[in-house]
Amino acid sequence: MKIKQLIEKIEGEAELDFIFENGKVEDVQINFGFYRGIEDILVKKDPRDALVITPRVCGICNHAHLLAAVRALEEGYSHAGVEVNISSKANDIREFTLACELIQNHTKWFYMTILPQLEKLLKEQSGENHALKASFLSSKITKALAIFAGQWPHSSYAVPGGVTCDPTYVDVMQAQSLIEECIRFFEQMMTEMSFENYLAQSSLSSLHKIGGDFGRVLQLMGMNEMAQKGYSYDRFIVFGTCMFSKPGKSLATTVSNVDVRYVEESLQEGSVAKAVHYKQKFYEVGPLARAMVAKEPLIKSLHKRYKDSLLTRVFARVHEIALLLDYSKQLLHHLVLDEPSCTLPKAVELSDFEGVGVVEAARGSLIHKTSVKEGKIANYEIIVPTQWNLSNGSQTEKGIATKAMLGSTTTQEASFIFKAFDVCSVCTTQ
Repeated sequence: MKIKQLIEKIEGEAELDFIFENGKVEDVQINFGFYRGIEDILVKKDPRDALVITPRVCGICNHAHLLAAVRALEEGYSHAGVEVNISSKANDIREFTLACELIQNHTKWFYMTILPQLEKLLKEQSGENHALKASFLSSKITKALAIFAGQWPHSSYAVPGGVTCDPTYVDVMQAQSLIEECIRFFEQMMTEMSFENYLAQSSLSSLHKIGGDFGRVLQLMGMNEMAQKGYSYDRFIVFGTCMFSKPGKSLATTVSNVDVRYVEESLQEGSVAKAVHYKQKFYEVGPLARAMVAKEPLIKSLHKRYKDSLLTRVFARVHEIALLLDYSKQLLHHLVLDEPSCTLPKAVELSDFEGVGVVEAARGSLIHKTSVKEGKIANYEIIVPTQWNLSNGSQTEKGIATKAMLGSTTTQEASFIFKAFDVCSVCTTQ
């Protein structure tokens, strides 16, 4: 039996075609039907136009696209012989604003997708205004981001060589105050425990202490055997670098190096989105992948027992909110304001160069590749996280999310597993 289902409440549009056999999902076709052509728009443009155009790929992860575009240009400049040295001030500001974007993304996903959809699936509606909670925290963290980026979404403050902002101590104090408000929200609404106690957890034995909305989700998932659902291949990959993650791939207990040159795309029948693989295999990207590669103690403990289950995947993303808030505090505390914001004061004019920019976006590794000929973009390639997680796979193996949905007994359950990967159509079909 074949059932078609449009996926609602996502960024963009997607359709799932389910094949049922003996009351369980035997196969799933993921269809993204609307091509937007951002890569084509960039051809023959000035290389720096990518700093304005690529953030328009998405209204949620726009900052990650800006940073990936900047890093692609900076690598291209370096390969062409231009010395590019980013000050610690500029780097920390970039990291802070990116962390803010990830926090608001994770929060919206938790309160506007996972929590309400889980309650609907299990018929356990609480009557809480989840959207209001999402709006509160995301608005606070976005204000902190805007202190440095000037606006959100679609800011263009990051430029080759650094950033255009020059914050004062008052700006930093305002950002610190906003981060503290977000931490209080995490304590009072999400976990009902102190931030320090939450971060001190390192094993499963303490998870029962988590209360609040996060605790409710964990309880509902535990009571309904969701630690035994949503399994995929249990292999993870990360290409970006930040304080709590590093490049690498994780298979079982082994973490090894990766090389972006082995990332390849392939066309998919019935979908305008491309599949992405690494050395002909599909890997999961995102918060769970970052935690596994970084060997985050609490996630490793959870994974040891439940592997890459639906429960582990959801937990890893919410847990990353805490890591990001703590990381943001440290970045602001150590920000050196008397360093230069940008080390390339004059516009760099180069005729020919190629560069790759990599960023860990909310959903996982984001890769921008640019090729410039005679001063104009000859080719621009954007490889987004949802292409890793939401492809249909190949002739030899299923895609990551498709594999996770197999064995589900209803389309509602399978759709919930699908949304646990945080679906983004506009990003995937850019």
